[in-house]
Amino acid sequence: MKRERPIVEALQKFIKEKPLSLHVPGHKNGSHSNLPLEIKNALIYDVTELTGLDDFHNPEEAILEAEQLLAQTYGANKSFFLVNGSTVGNLAMIYATCQQGDTIIVQRNAHKSVFHALELVGVDPVYIAPRWHEQSQTAGSVQLEQLEQAINSYPEAKAVVLTYPTYYGITAKDIEKQISYCHEKGIPVLVDEAHGAHLTVSNQLPASALDLGADVVVQSAHKTLPAMTMASFLHIKSTRVDVQKINHYLRMLQSSSPSYLLLASLDDARQYVMSYSEKDFVYLMEKRNQLIESLRTLTGLEVVEVDDLLKLIVRAPGYTGFELKVALEKRKIFVELADANQILLILPLLKHGDAYLLADLRIQMKEALIHLKKSQGHAIQLNQSKFEMSAVTKPELSFVQIEHAEKEWVPYVKAMGRIAAATLIPYPPGIPLFIPGEKITAAKLNQLEELLAVGAAFQGEHRLHEKMIYVIK
Repeated sequence: MKRERPIVEALQKFIKEKPLSLHVPGHKNGSHSNLPLEIKNALIYDVTELTGLDDFHNPEEAILEAEQLLAQTYGANKSFFLVNGSTVGNLAMIYATCQQGDTIIVQRNAHKSVFHALELVGVDPVYIAPRWHEQSQTAGSVQLEQLEQAINSYPEAKAVVLTYPTYYGITAKDIEKQISYCHEKGIPVLVDEAHGAHLTVSNQLPASALDLGADVVVQSAHKTLPAMTMASFLHIKSTRVDVQKINHYLRMLQSSSPSYLLLASLDDARQYVMSYSEKDFVYLMEKRNQLIESLRTLTGLEVVEVDDLLKLIVRAPGYTGFELKVALEKRKIFVELADANQILLILPLLKHGDAYLLADLRIQMKEALIHLKKSQGHAIQLNQSKFEMSAVTKPELSFVQIEHAEKEWVPYVKAMGRIAAATLIPYPPGIPLFIPGEKITAAKLNQLEELLAVGAAFQGEHRLHEKMIYVIK
């Protein structure tokens, strides 16, 4: 009989037989764990690659069957479960298509994991700047003419890496044409679709890049599907990319001790997508629209809809997104991220009849607005810089040159025109402001100052508490 969730059902069968653990992990089915009971109870499923449970790196049974169902669900030639997050998928697809010294074209507002992959492989990146998206007040997608310019200038490129949709739910309207143009030039398209694992559930959502011709697509199942954190998918639908190479690098880069809890949650999330109906989507839209209408009745609040219908941007004009986020957290409402202008909400992918406490959000939002008005002597008006730069840029130095160059710390107010020696990443959303090898511009320094002024958090190698950044000497 065909199994609906092969990994989940294999685990259930295994545990039902009450096995004695004389193997890793050391918590022995949770019996030696002192974790809270709710977590400890789940450890009975935290097993290893035992007889009947298949081998993650050489699947022949339940895991293979589950990955075949995954490929069928998304219309891929081959799909893989990822237990090291979308990060490992981004690493593997770049390793599989490029070698050290190769040219690769990359959307500039990519996730930090893409930039890590570029550095690890040792490629020579060419960056395409996104257009500023006025509606969301964020860096959006790249345009076809920009991509054509990059490929005409660097025809030797071995791959193009795009982000779709962006963290804020913005999609490139002409991405299908972009993919077709790359293919005309013989260049594979690799897409970080971390925020798009749900796009296939309804034709009212933007189409997945996989359906639009992308060669490799990586999705974070944990972002919008009911999977555990770190659980992701990788799909291949191409003759331009070697499936065996992808598999080879995934075996190298992923853990040799995969979590069966993560695998089970991936299996379950895939089945959630496969069973999602139009009736479910109609119900989701009803609840979403009710939420939007209720929030828009609040004075001093703006709700911005974007391409991805699971994303909502909310603003309290005159106050930063960071201030609104803190005011909501005082009421135990936690949003995905805040920036200088707004907060981002990610809605649940509800099925018909599902209950979710969205109705209470209006009350909490109203109280947060009252709190803001009481706590501020006057409203703050920001003039945030747009993410503007040349359409196509190449770093001044390669990763190898940066590695061997002398470096120094300088006050960032004196860094204009210098070459960045380290990555500086406002997080979230995890899109680098400075990239090693790039020249530091006045616009980027202005953006840095504004982010610091409103209390943004940063990752990367920096000493911003001393107002210092790392540059080439």
